[in-house]
Amino acid sequence: MLYIGVDLGTSAVKLLLMDGEGKIRKIVSKEYPIYFPHPGWSEQNPEDWYEQTMAGLEELLSDCDKSQVAGISFGGQMHGLVILDQEDQVIRPALLWNDGRTYEECDYLNQVIGKEKLSEYTANIAFTGFTAPKILWVKNKEPENFARISKIMLPKDYIAYKLSGVHCTDVSDASGMLLFDVKNRSWSKEMLEICGIREEQMAKVYESYEVVGTVKKEIADRLGIPETVKVVAGAGDNAAAAVGTGTVGEGRCNISLGTSGTIFISSEKFGVDKYNALHAFAHADGHYHLMGCMLSAASCNKWWMDDIIGTQDYSKEQDAIRKLGENHVYFLPYLMGERSPHNNPNARATFIGMTMDTTRADMTQAVLEGVAFALRDSLEVAKALGIKIERTKICGGGAKSPLWKKIIANVMNLKVDIIESEEGPALGGAMLAAVGCGEYASVEEAADKLVKITDTVEPEPELVEKYEARYQQFRQIYPACKPLFDVLV
Repeated sequence: MLYIGVDLGTSAVKLLLMDGEGKIRKIVSKEYPIYFPHPGWSEQNPEDWYEQTMAGLEELLSDCDKSQVAGISFGGQMHGLVILDQEDQVIRPALLWNDGRTYEECDYLNQVIGKEKLSEYTANIAFTGFTAPKILWVKNKEPENFARISKIMLPKDYIAYKLSGVHCTDVSDASGMLLFDVKNRSWSKEMLEICGIREEQMAKVYESYEVVGTVKKEIADRLGIPETVKVVAGAGDNAAAAVGTGTVGEGRCNISLGTSGTIFISSEKFGVDKYNALHAFAHADGHYHLMGCMLSAASCNKWWMDDIIGTQDYSKEQDAIRKLGENHVYFLPYLMGERSPHNNPNARATFIGMTMDTTRADMTQAVLEGVAFALRDSLEVAKALGIKIERTKICGGGAKSPLWKKIIANVMNLKVDIIESEEGPALGGAMLAAVGCGEYASVEEAADKLVKITDTVEPEPELVEKYEARYQQFRQIYPACKPLFDVLV
């Protein structure tokens, strides 16, 4: 049988076709625009997601035996606010995960409601990217739109609804809304009340591998697939990527170098970092995970290459980098503000340490290293909890760079396992579809059978030592700059 994974990303939707043995048959990608109506704001039109997903599905299935398609599932950008009216029409453009407009609402939630209460209700505190502050923003700034809300959805769940007609979400994506009782895997009545919304306005919650329904007749007819094709709930992009890299069960780690960057640690037990610097979420395998998320990762390199130095030849720029661990230039990678561990939407990207002999290669190296150092900030929080991590998987567009993987291994002092397929959330989505259709008995079984390690980047003791010294310098830069960030906004 054949299984489809849909990764609804920030810049494009990536669709993957996988057979029951885990072989990837075809991959298709379709782009759509992102809008920045004000500095720090970030929006997309959900209709664009649906149109490009359907176009991608048509292309994905164009040369296969469509009768063999059994299931479809999802990974997707988290936290985005999609609001529908009584006719299930989109009320306004979606506010995305990297939208920073909700600082007043976050202050209200964290300071007036209180971080302790939020953590008690949801296992997390308010971040500007989370969904609950966005709902409060609409309530405060667009009351006419708030009054029209019939359903509140997340990005990938809007696609699932368009395909199946079911208003659904999954536990991992719901965890990032600040409306979900993560420990008990249900909506938090207290948080719904704080936001002025009712439980019937929320989607029904499923485990990531559960079937929510089948494709609608008009969808099946358009795509030429059976009406029995199952729609499986799916997961937030990081949880789906973790499934795709085999980061399930107890004490596994995955680093994602996508538009955003994450360090993801899976656990069979529920746990919360007392400072809430890391997110405590439900996982797609039926258990839990801790996650540190930085808002700009591979997007920092894309910005630097495309917009600043004006090149598409990323590998050529990296070939000029010779001396790792000796760079005197540092880069704070906070192009969209920052989430973990600083939780500061006012943070900004900063180069520091340039001199007259600084080269283009030094600047490029600083961007790559800055992302690695910022990810290590979250790893340090996990280590402070007593979590011992010796190795990690890696995925995302940035993971295609051998140099960046080497930098990550040595900055973090972790063995970095390279997997056979670095297809991240799209592969995880296809695997969840296969589990939902009964091809595999559990997410863990699917991961054990389908995820294969092909190589490992080992940290080098001498380079680890050099980067340790550089990291200790890096971690002093943000506290020194923070007072400036607060007045430069």
